[in-house]
Amino acid sequence: MTSTATTTARSVPPPRQALFDPDEPAGAMLPVCDHYAGVPALMHKSLALQAEMGPVFDVTLDCEDGAPVGGELEHAQMVAELVMSPANRFGRVGARGLPVAHPKFEAVLDTLVRGAGERLAYLMAPKPRGLADVQRAADALDQAARRAGLARPIPLHALVETHGALRDVMAIAAHPRIESLSFGLMDFVSAHRGAIPQWAMSAEGQFDHPLVVRAKLEIAAACHAAGKTPSHCVVTEFKDRKALAEAADKAIRLLGYTRMWSIHPQQVPVIVEAFAPTTAELDQAIEIIQAAMAAGWAPIRHHDTLHDRASYRYFWQLIERAHRTALPGAPQLPAELRLAWFGGDATAA
Repeated sequence: MTSTATTTARSVPPPRQALFDPDEPAGAMLPVCDHYAGVPALMHKSLALQAEMGPVFDVTLDCEDGAPVGGELEHAQMVAELVMSPANRFGRVGARGLPVAHPKFEAVLDTLVRGAGERLAYLMAPKPRGLADVQRAADALDQAARRAGLARPIPLHALVETHGALRDVMAIAAHPRIESLSFGLMDFVSAHRGAIPQWAMSAEGQFDHPLVVRAKLEIAAACHAAGKTPSHCVVTEFKDRKALAEAADKAIRLLGYTRMWSIHPQQVPVIVEAFAPTTAELDQAIEIIQAAMAAGWAPIRHHDTLHDRASYRYFWQLIERAHRTALPGAPQLPAELRLAWFGGDATAA
């Protein structure tokens, strides 16, 4: 891999400053994998894996499917304690709350925010029936934060898994409190009352059925238009590494997703690796960005191909993704470039 030190002059602005309009929604640089855990044993195992691998994936502690019926508040209190514990080494632990229509929605939200709001990376809002539900979730989250005396807004994520949410997806993505949208495959399929067959929930079928693919594309397009992060749905065949790797590759390279769900610890490294650029892609991006900086961001010729700021943006974003997927053995930036461009911080991207 290229290891030449950056040749930038002090007067040349850095890539993100030079290539992106300050008024353009840039979006949060979230880890490429969002790992879900709902029961205590798996929560602890997931946090231990994150401590080992580093902040290349988020952990979402589940207060919806993970909570026993009738024990939602106790479960939320346990989640809050874990978020505040030393096991949360990098501050990249979020929680999934309850749907806004659930009778304990606000009580669970208050428990999470009061107990862990200062370190909660985000709150995932499941099953919104449309923009109004997202607005209600955002208002409730901000009110809970004010009651808890928090100085920062807690980022809000939402699951698009109902007909109403898909109908309003452009407006939901544009909502100022939304950081990321995820596709809820299984609830979306079941919402069609049997009209979408079971095979459309499989690792292969979810990329073949037109109604499912249409939903995925609309979510990704809405997120990119609003500068938000689109997060791809689960692959339930969690022991089939080949199927998972192929699904992750399709998610990023065909459908434009920049993040993906994991539901088993074994899925995490497969997803992170699939979302990482190849060595050849990273080498090319480094060469082009270095040459562009040496030219003061003017157009250049690289291997008889013209490049200007439009393509520079693509190659810089690829470098940012490589920085966020820096696992041992994966393509990585040379240390001097990582220091020059990201300050050497593994989470700086």
